[in-house]
Amino acid sequence: MRTPQLWLKQITKLGLILMMGVSMNADAGLFGFGGKSWKEEVLLHDGSKIIVERVQKLGGRPTLESRERAILDETITFSLPGSNQKISWAMSFRDDVPEPNGVNVVLLGIVNNVPYIAGYPAGCIAYNKWKRPNPPQILFKFDGDQWKRVTLAEFPLQLVQANVIVGGPPAEGIKHFYTVEQVNEENHDIDTPEYRTILRVPVKRGAVGSSVNCEELVYYKGAWVGPGDSIGKRMMDSRTK
Repeated sequence: MRTPQLWLKQITKLGLILMMGVSMNADAGLFGFGGKSWKEEVLLHDGSKIIVERVQKLGGRPTLESRERAILDETITFSLPGSNQKISWAMSFRDDVPEPNGVNVVLLGIVNNVPYIAGYPAGCIAYNKWKRPNPPQILFKFDGDQWKRVTLAEFPLQLVQANVIVGGPPAEGIKHFYTVEQVNEENHDIDTPEYRTILRVPVKRGAVGSSVNCEELVYYKGAWVGPGDSIGKRMMDSRTK
């Protein structure tokens, strides 16, 4: 008499396992291949420090040789000094949308209790989405409600050096918390100027690693094409007429 009950229990367990598998697959499809999160101690221009929390959702590796997975989205959360109010910065890194995105943050600053963020376009598609700025950096100011892009003239002169881990630390061996000294160590080997400081003069084409070397691209029916392509040529010609 107990045999049917044992079979029923086994079938129930199998069903639960299958349901868990489906759920995990659904989560993988929604959130990519996982992510990473950590906290950083950020040194502000006036010598004070704040703690920021960063979360990155990751996709697959861009190439077979890539050691790191591609960033899909990033969120940076922090509070103003002396305040418990949380302020968040969110950025998508998905090339398959026409809206400007894909900004790698290099600096978080606070001047007169106003937060500022500076970053550079993460790749040539992002650089074209932001209308190919030179100096090749994207600058933002938090107006109390949302982040708005500002010009170089509006960006405070006090904000100069990178003070966050540019691009984030490697997933392998990632720490839960990084001090200011460890942030600087993570950025130690960065050579490209736009990745480590706020530039105030245009960058010459040919500069190693700079976005200014990117080919001009246009968005056409869900794809970014170069001016050398037949579609790109027609679109570029139409702009000049």
